[in-house]
Amino acid sequence: MAVTTLTLPAPAKLNLFLHITGRRPDGYHNLQTVFQFLDYGDTLKFHPDKTDGQFRLIDNSSQIPEQENLVWKAQAALKQAYKEKGIEQLPGCTIELIKDLPQGAGLGGGSSNAATALVGLNRLWGNHFSSSELQKIGGKLGADVPVFIHGQACFAEGIGDIFTDVSPPELWYLVVKPEVSISTAELFSHPQLKRDCAVVSAQNWDTQNVTNVFEPVVCDLHTEVAMLRRALLEYAPTRLTGSGACLFSSFETRQAAKEAQQHVPKGLRSFIAQGQNRSPLIQTLTQ
Repeated sequence: MAVTTLTLPAPAKLNLFLHITGRRPDGYHNLQTVFQFLDYGDTLKFHPDKTDGQFRLIDNSSQIPEQENLVWKAQAALKQAYKEKGIEQLPGCTIELIKDLPQGAGLGGGSSNAATALVGLNRLWGNHFSSSELQKIGGKLGADVPVFIHGQACFAEGIGDIFTDVSPPELWYLVVKPEVSISTAELFSHPQLKRDCAVVSAQNWDTQNVTNVFEPVVCDLHTEVAMLRRALLEYAPTRLTGSGACLFSSFETRQAAKEAQQHVPKGLRSFIAQGQNRSPLIQTLTQ
């Protein structure tokens, strides 16, 4: 009998706002944000192979060295976790990574790939780990990995790892990527970064004057982002997601987003997607 390929989405996320409320004793920043998923992202195809127990990664687009790819790191971390459970004989698998998300965009593409790899391989290997256990494994790979495993739109606190589920409107978004490269480490250390935002709550964040604290810093460092933001504001509310570089404009309808997309400067990558409070990954797994 042929072994069935498992195809799973690795959706993008948006930070609907992003505040820093202070610094922690360990040097990290205390954050507050709302994560919402998009019905747009990358795709992972899992091709099980019971013959040799080897893992292979096919990635023809990201140009990341294989063992630095978060998908590779995810399988290695999960394999080690299974080994610690006393399960060492695992079926082999080839993961084919199909990239649609731009890199360095603030959309969480690499983290989403890692999360989908963990969830998919755990399913193929017998579901020995719960979602919360997978989140702990994923958290060691990157701060945004756990939210993609959690799979619900949420108000996040701490270093972005304490979740309270919320249900923001599932609007249509025009997402545009400026042609800039942004260093997250540089932004976190920037002297103009606001680190003392007033604390908001999961119950009232959407009634407060929330923003993305990275946005003014990014716009100051990169005039292309500032110019694009001003242009998009002519059509709809527009904000930076994560630490950038993507900007997203919100609309009530897909048609309104499509009309605004006609005015995106030529040469810039853009796409239209709808917000999803339940991750497409979770939706696929429960179908």
